[in-house]
Amino acid sequence: MNKTVIIQGSARPKGDTERIVNYLALEYHFDVIDLHAKNIGHYDYDYKNADDDFIALITNIIANYDTIIFATPVYWYTMSGHMKVFFDRISDLIRIHKPLGRQLRGKNMAMISTSNSNDLIEGFNGPFVASANYLGMNYLGDLHTWVEDGNIPNEVKSNINGFVENKLAV
Repeated sequence: MNKTVIIQGSARPKGDTERIVNYLALEYHFDVIDLHAKNIGHYDYDYKNADDDFIALITNIIANYDTIIFATPVYWYTMSGHMKVFFDRISDLIRIHKPLGRQLRGKNMAMISTSNSNDLIEGFNGPFVASANYLGMNYLGDLHTWVEDGNIPNEVKSNINGFVENKLAV
């Protein structure tokens, strides 16, 4: 299979993260899922949100993709709220949908972050690396990107291309 999907977790659908995601999608023919367009409730211990979009979405991702790239803006030194909610809901796969969750083992994960400049704090990737390890996924690496005056700088495009070619092996 070896198909790749980008899960975009920005609160601003037409923002800088989407600009980066669109560049990747067009250059490398990756599929994109925008979490902003999904109805995914916060994790809760009583599973009151079982009828939202999460289980259908993660089932589709697991069935159709080998590599998952999480794309998030940097909000207050961490991933976006949309991305955090998605990661929290992975708990459903550990507690009540265990057979589905086990199917993440052996899949690939990568992360791309976006902010206003080349200023990512050390350790931002920690939750992604730890989650991949816990779930038995292969963490392929991460890349920080930025947009200047609405455009992707050539340096960032070069970094993206190198990341995809060296880490994602497409």
